[in-house]
Formats: sequence, C-alpha cells, structure tokens
Amino acid sequence: MKKMMKVKRISLIVFILSFTITTSWAQETLSLSQVLEKAKLYNKTLKMSENEMAIASEKNKEVKSNLIPKIQASGDYKYFFDLPTQLMPAKAFNPMAPEWEFKPAQFGVPHNINASVQVMVPVYNPQLYGNIKTTKIAKELSALKYKKTKEQIFYDLSNLYYNAQIIKSQNKFIEGNIVNTEKLLKNLKLLHQYDMNKQSDVDKIDLQLQQLKTMRSKAKANFDQVLDAMKFYMGIALDTKIDVEETIDTSDNNYMYAKEGTLDFKMARTKSALIQSEISTLKRSRLPSLSLIGSYGTTGYGYDEKPHDFLDFYDISFVGAKLTVPIFNGTTTTHKIKQKQFELENSQMQQELVADKKAMEIKSATLQKAISKQNIENLKEQVALAQRIYDQTIVEQKQGTAGLADVIMADNTLRQAQQDYLQAEIDYLKADLELKKITGNIK
Repeated sequence: MKKMMKVKRISLIVFILSFTITTSWAQETLSLSQVLEKAKLYNKTLKMSENEMAIASEKNKEVKSNLIPKIQASGDYKYFFDLPTQLMPAKAFNPMAPEWEFKPAQFGVPHNINASVQVMVPVYNPQLYGNIKTTKIAKELSALKYKKTKEQIFYDLSNLYYNAQIIKSQNKFIEGNIVNTEKLLKNLKLLHQYDMNKQSDVDKIDLQLQQLKTMRSKAKANFDQVLDAMKFYMGIALDTKIDVEETIDTSDNNYMYAKEGTLDFKMARTKSALIQSEISTLKRSRLPSLSLIGSYGTTGYGYDEKPHDFLDFYDISFVGAKLTVPIFNGTTTTHKIKQKQFELENSQMQQELVADKKAMEIKSATLQKAISKQNIENLKEQVALAQRIYDQTIVEQKQGTAGLADVIMADNTLRQAQQDYLQAEIDYLKADLELKKITGNIK
C-alpha cells in the first residue's frame, strides 16, 4: 500500500514538472496591438522620454514657486577672544589734539548672539512671469517629443512585425514548394530505376530541393532575428517565446486617413512659440522688479567676568521694499535678442518646409498604397494560376506529355509569382504605415 502511494506521488510530481516545463516554453502569439502595448509598458527609450517630460514639468513648477513668499531664518553665535578695534579721532578725548591723531579703542562684549527671520514677497517681476511662460511652452514641447519618440518606436516595431509576417508567409510558400519537389523527386527516382529518365534529371530536382531547404533555414534565421529585434523594442527578455499572427491584414477599411497635424509640424510650431517667449523674456529683463521685504530678529550681548556678568537681548525689526532697476549690462541682452530672432526666422521656415514635405509625402504614399493594393489582387490570382499550371505540368510529366524542363519552368514561374506577391504585400504594408505616420495616425 505504501509502495503504491509512493508511486502515485512520484507520478504526480513528474506530471507537475512536465506541465511547468511545457508552460515555461509556451509560445505566445501576439497581435500588432499587443506588441505595441508591451512596448508602451516596457520600452526603456520610452521610459527615458517620459522622465524627460516629467523633468520639464518639474522645471515649470520650480519657476512658478518663485512667486511664493520666501521665509528664511538665520542665527549665529560669536565669542571674541580679542574684541574688534576701531580707530577713534584723538579730538574725541582731547579737543587740542591734532586732526591726524587717532586712538585705538575696542568696542563690544565677548559674547554676541544674533537670530532673525526674513520674509521676501515678490510684487512685480516681469522676467519671472516670462520664465513661467517659457517653461510652460518647454513642457508642451517635451510632451510632443515624447509622442514623437513613441511614434517612431511604434513605426519601427510595426515595420518589424510586418517583416516577421512576410517571412512567415514566405516560409509557408517554401514549405509547400519543398513538399511538391519531394514528390517530384520521388517520382523521378522511381522512373530512373526503370531507365525512363537520366540521372542528371534526378540530380537537378535534388539540387532544387536542397536549395529550397537552404532557403527555409535562412528564412528561419531571419525570422528569429526579426523576433529578437521586436523583443528589444518591446523591452522584454530575449529568451521570451513569442510569435506573430499568420494572417496579414491588407484590408482597406481606412484607406483615407484623417490629415491630423503631424508631430514634426506641431514641434516646429511649438519651438517657434518657445523662441518668441524667450525673446519676450529677454526684453522684460530690462524692466524694474519690485519686492517687499521684512525682518524680525534679536541680538544678544554677553559679558562673563564676575561680578559684572550679564547676557542682554535687544530686538531689531524692519519692513521695506526693494526695487531693482537694470541700467546697463554691456549690450549683452541686445545681442541675445538678435540671436533668438535669427533662430525664430529659421524655425518659421522649418514649419513651411515640414508642411511642403508632408504634402509631397502624402501624395506619394497614397499613390504607392493604391498601386500596391491593386498589385496584391492581381498577383494573388497569378499565384493561383501558377500553382494550377505547376500541378497540371506534374500530371502531364507523369503521363509523358511534358518533360522535366517544363516542370522546372513551371516551378520557377510559381516561385517568381509567390515572390512578387510577397513583395506587393511588403510594398502595401510599408506604404500604409508611412501614410499613417505622415498623417499623424500612428496611435
């Protein structure tokens, strides 16, 4: 009974371990949207861009905090081994003393204690208000840079995903061609046994089979490389087992994308606004600034020699206003303003260039997408036709009405049709992705 229980326990452990191993090596098939979502969560470049955006936000808050009243407390204690010495005119002690004669005198007591609290309230600071506006625009520019980074990552990752799908489709064609070639090679070997064909015929088809297997190995290696690149962009471990969906979506549901403002154009426009704000802030630096100040404190004086020792404190407080008026800084501000004006001119021309380039790229990508879509439909029919011709040629070859050269020609035609079809799909997917990018529709 104990032996049976032990066997059952071991069987259960083996089952659990086998299930765990199978699960750990399970391959997850991801859709494009799932791939992009993982990249959004784990991509390190995107995380760094998020941090840059947070830094810009904190910078804006830092500048705004200068509007809040500042309170500062200070205190110090000094013990004088030698009291400070001042030179007093000798006339203070002797009216008959000459003007040039002075007498040294020490003032104060050994113990000095000072403590105070100062308050400064900004009332009017035009440069500060300009800096607040500038950092706010810089914060918006940082958010656009984050979106630009995310758009580029999504664009590159989508490209890799489509490449993986194309390689997978290519491998599917290769597998089908290998099956057909193996059948043909088997028939030729059988015919050769009865001296109904030449050894060179068998060798030709055998060579084709080996070439197809080499193509399959290369396709597998390319597929693994593309998946590794996808994992890198997604920010996941390279040993993670993933796969892509087999079906390539070339539907035309959203043929015309809404022409949203591209990030390049928005960034150029925001950069112009940033430079304009910087120019305005530089001009405001010539204006006076006003702040209220106030202080309350106490000063203690002590003497430690018996019997006249004492420690007395005396209050000191004041309120006032501080006005700062810039008068002349050596034309530094003037030259800074001129530099920014040239930057602004370049930024405005950059906006025009982006707009012109966008119009040209939209026209080109739309045309390429339409041509590729039509090519896919035509070449899909050509692949089916080439497959029928190949199948019919094989039948005729078995019947003796077609030679090996006809079979090889039909096989080459089929392969070329398959390759052209895959190329058309590549062209379509790239044109569609490019059109999404330049119209601001990569989400």
